[in-house]
Amino acid sequence: MKRQVMGREVVVAISGGRLDFGPWEQIFYGEFDGGRRKRVLVKLIGE
Repeated sequence: MKRQVMGREVVVAISGGRLDFGPWEQIFYGEFDGGRRKRVLVKLIGE
């Protein structure tokens, strides 16, 4: 249920080599199922 509420994907624009957050945007990580191995997938899509 927490996964549905919190979500698991984030899409962020990159401008000038930096993450382009709006004034109220941020990324945070919440650990809900114990300390096990995690996998992070980063996709970069260029112009």
